[in-house]
Amino acid sequence: MCGVIGIVSHGPVNQLIYDGLMTLQHRGQDAAGIMTADGAVFHQHKAKGMARDVFRTRNMRDLLGNAGIGHVRYPTAGSAVSEHEAQPFYVNSPFGISLVHNGNLTNGEQLKADLFKLDARHINTNSDSEVLLNVLALELERAAGGGRALTPEMIFKAVAAVHLRCKGAYAVTAMIAGYGMLAFRDPHGIRPMVYGRNETMAGPEYAVASETVALDVLGFQFVRDIAPGEALFIDFAGHVHAQQCAQNPKLNPCIFEYVYLARPDSVIDGISVYDARVHLGAELAGEIMKLPDWQDIDVVVPIPDSSRPSALELATRIGRPYREGFVKNRYVGRTFIMPGHAMRKKSVRQKLNPIASEFAGKTVLLVDDSIVRGTTSREIVQMAREAGAKKVFFASAAPPVIYPNVYGIDMPTPSELIAVGKTHEQVAEAIGADRVIYQSIDGMKRAILQSQNPAHPAKIADFDASCFDGCYVTGDITPQFLKGLAVARDESRGEVVGADQ
Repeated sequence: MCGVIGIVSHGPVNQLIYDGLMTLQHRGQDAAGIMTADGAVFHQHKAKGMARDVFRTRNMRDLLGNAGIGHVRYPTAGSAVSEHEAQPFYVNSPFGISLVHNGNLTNGEQLKADLFKLDARHINTNSDSEVLLNVLALELERAAGGGRALTPEMIFKAVAAVHLRCKGAYAVTAMIAGYGMLAFRDPHGIRPMVYGRNETMAGPEYAVASETVALDVLGFQFVRDIAPGEALFIDFAGHVHAQQCAQNPKLNPCIFEYVYLARPDSVIDGISVYDARVHLGAELAGEIMKLPDWQDIDVVVPIPDSSRPSALELATRIGRPYREGFVKNRYVGRTFIMPGHAMRKKSVRQKLNPIASEFAGKTVLLVDDSIVRGTTSREIVQMAREAGAKKVFFASAAPPVIYPNVYGIDMPTPSELIAVGKTHEQVAEAIGADRVIYQSIDGMKRAILQSQNPAHPAKIADFDASCFDGCYVTGDITPQFLKGLAVARDESRGEVVGADQ
């Protein structure tokens, strides 16, 4: 999960892109970068950290030009500590291309080896985004036939070749020096990307972004989602070209976007994220009322922030008061996307503090969007007990996370997932709760589909719910692949695991 944005304007875009990255900051806090195009000249600044810390006045002054792209990084592939992994990435051959990418390639290592052996292209980092950039550059060179002038048809031909070579999830925005901005989405549409337009006295301006909320904040009118497999090219003269470049595109959006990743005020593939979370709460209420002792619940308390819509609807459905039992320190980052187990655990108590009066002597139902590693859940349950709760029930608006995600979410090793190999009762014991209640997979899908805009329903083939059901929509994920991914990730963290794990 990362956040990407691209803008073609009639005036300087540095501030617009910065504001867009601030809006998308929830999608990644590891690094940030902006590249602007001033004619055929690129200007770039990127570094580790959040956008507000990476960009100073002196950096912004150097980002000249009326077009550009930006990125906030959440580390899923490549190093979590090296500034060299920050995006955008750039190659100067054949045309000068800068690229930002949200997602993960599942065949990145094979592509990297092929690029070096067959195409004499060297990859300088461990990032699959740099691999994708070099594949795009190579295919643009082939589509142009060695010529110097690119046409939209050549660009679309290159994207079609990228789709044939690259497997996995990718929502990409790229700038081609002297030509324009290119955006495209993988043939399954796993990661989101939207397209907007702003009318000005000088003519229309265009933006692409990971979520509609970035368009809203910047004053762009949402036009539509970029379709799976589609490419959109906006030249510097302001002409928009679009073409379907995949052979068999199907819309399989990542269901975790609706559960947790996206901002609630975004709309992804025709589905309101906020409405989806409300409906998740309604479905979860049905699971709660199956419990023999559900009527013992005195109060429903959300784990801020993303679980609030679900918790409020759940409380309404079961007829129990909804209370804000935790106060959140908004100056601490989201614990799920903080790198490192120790940092996540330490940050929980820095981030949340209980209001004792809402817990003392009560049976409390805590509601969270999901339970992944269990580190945060365990600390929160302990805080509730320390505040005087008589009993603590813990409900997850999502089903148990029991499979690795390979499409851009940092949960690759089964050893990190608390629900793997455990019953609900064992998970409850592990996090210190009296009960744990999970959403069902069917209930989750039903809730999100209910949230579609009936006037503009997206043709969703199915959701990518692989971290819940183990069904990988790209069809190329094997047990051997997952084992190798787990070993590589553990080694990158300095951990050693047995082969059976």
